[in-house]
Amino acid sequence: MSAINLSESQTQGRRVLISVNPKAGRTSPFKRAEILCQELTKLGFEAELLTDLAEVAAKANEAYGRRELRAVVGVGGDGTAAELVNRTEPGVPVTLLAAGTANLLAKQFRLPTCPRGMAQVIASGTPLTLDAGLANGRLFLAMVSAGIDADIVRQVHAAREENYKTNAKKGAHISYLSYMNPIFKSLRHYRYPEIHVDVKDDARATSAELVGRWAFIFNLPRYGWGVSFTPACRGADGRLDFCVFRKGGVIRSVFNAACAQFGGVHRVLPTTRLGQGTDYALRADVPVPYQLDGDPAGYLPVSVKIIPGRFTTLVASAVAKKLQKK
Repeated sequence: MSAINLSESQTQGRRVLISVNPKAGRTSPFKRAEILCQELTKLGFEAELLTDLAEVAAKANEAYGRRELRAVVGVGGDGTAAELVNRTEPGVPVTLLAAGTANLLAKQFRLPTCPRGMAQVIASGTPLTLDAGLANGRLFLAMVSAGIDADIVRQVHAAREENYKTNAKKGAHISYLSYMNPIFKSLRHYRYPEIHVDVKDDARATSAELVGRWAFIFNLPRYGWGVSFTPACRGADGRLDFCVFRKGGVIRSVFNAACAQFGGVHRVLPTTRLGQGTDYALRADVPVPYQLDGDPAGYLPVSVKIIPGRFTTLVASAVAKKLQKK
């Protein structure tokens, strides 16, 4: 990964927009967002706290065009970051004060979870340019998957939206425990239909046709609570890494997940296919859900491709140096 080459006026803007997802994570993130706003003000930044995504995007794009923007900070999870990138112009720096459940991006870039630490990163951090993926016209930052995990994600978010609509605001916040009941339901009822995965790599002029029961496409290596299904995955190499499990079933799914968690043993199993590509097409003969960055995205088919250099983020300078060496 390489640091993005921005001029001083672009990287040293003094305006910071803090976007709060009121439904993110286990509890309300507003208090931490307010503290971050206060800390940034102490450091001489013009910090503004917002909840309307359309307003955030409009102000971010305007400030970036005027070279006044330091960063947009999403106070939420991976889906919050992806939503902000989808709504802002290429080059707008988007970073996170983690307030989601998995927080894959925050873990990958070692972003502080405390507002004061995050304020210091914003003040002195380094911008990085990274690739993004595009799935049926929507950008994603970490991964897309189709199969049983997407079925679980669909159930979790359906329950959260229902709770939120009925004003059960506390129930709209989720944790890992929120996944327990959907996991058991999917293990009982999911049928593991065949998923056809067509892979192309334009740079190498290669292609492959795969058939599996559970498919992942990664831009960044982390998933779930930090599992790395594709350890060699890099976020700025112009390719997306895939992991396809050819066999389905309850026992096989649990076994595959366990192998990935404990040392990446899944990589040497004959029922696992790993590789890279620039363009993908996933399809099935029956409805199969897919998800993007931990949020439900619909049902197959889906076309996926790499968008080099589409995502700009802001991380601690020491972290940027470590990432550049990989």
